[in-house]
Amino acid sequence: MLVRKVWGGTAVGALMALFAFLALQPLAGQTRNPRRPPQSVRLYVLDGGTLESDPARYQLTKAEVSAAPLSVTAFLIVHPKGTLMWDTGAIADDSWAPSGRLVQRRLVLSNSQERLVTLRTTMKAQLAAVGYTPQDITYLALSHFHWDHTANANQFVKSTWLARQVERDAMLPDKPPDPPQPSNFADLKNGKTVLIATDDHDVFGDGTVVLKLAKGHTPGHQVLYLKLAKTGGIVLSGDLYHYPEERALNRLPTFEFNVDQTRESRAALDAFLKKTGAQLWIQHDLTAMAKIRKAPSYYE
Repeated sequence: MLVRKVWGGTAVGALMALFAFLALQPLAGQTRNPRRPPQSVRLYVLDGGTLESDPARYQLTKAEVSAAPLSVTAFLIVHPKGTLMWDTGAIADDSWAPSGRLVQRRLVLSNSQERLVTLRTTMKAQLAAVGYTPQDITYLALSHFHWDHTANANQFVKSTWLARQVERDAMLPDKPPDPPQPSNFADLKNGKTVLIATDDHDVFGDGTVVLKLAKGHTPGHQVLYLKLAKTGGIVLSGDLYHYPEERALNRLPTFEFNVDQTRESRAALDAFLKKTGAQLWIQHDLTAMAKIRKAPSYYE
């Protein structure tokens, strides 16, 4: 009767509207805003597809590797003080249209070499599932400038790019390098950049997200160390390794910028892993990455 008195003949409709409104409200202890800063660091894994690969480029045979194709991954790190995007995939979002099924993209690099990548969804769509757009991301850091790690870098021009001077110089010279796709990251030249001057760079100042120099694959190649409250320490490898068999059999790619530096970087990382007990996640390891939870799930 009270409802009829207030809303007259629309009592049923009003009640339905009220119930619908209440259904949209968060329950106690919950939030419907995925962008609310977490209490501890979260790691989201973004699936960039599968890359055809020849193990011979890494001085391995097909018989020596568990899987010849390589995984393509990117990572979103959400910290109580901000966000960091680590690598950006192999295929630019604006160069293809997802169909809901696996799509093969044949990419012709700037040096005329061809690569085949199979993927299902875009980086932007995976970020959206977590509640972010590229414009929301505080920092961008790239393990290195190769094409399969930088395809969507231009999307993060509003972020602060954390770059090492030697790597930035290699990425953005007067004459673009080969085989990367320079157009994929050209916009970063005009964005905000913080140049890293130390081997280790503590992104948020609390030791939980640290960029670590691991040069050799490229002049300023780096890896990322994460200290998660529940999962523990993780090192994201960039391209310090591509196959786990490289590490097990002590093999090196045939196209390193400086092989001796890569050996030194691997030895230094092994010592760091032993000291900290951190896990090594080889980003291109197809078998291992297939077992990792993908966004919108996360590790913390």
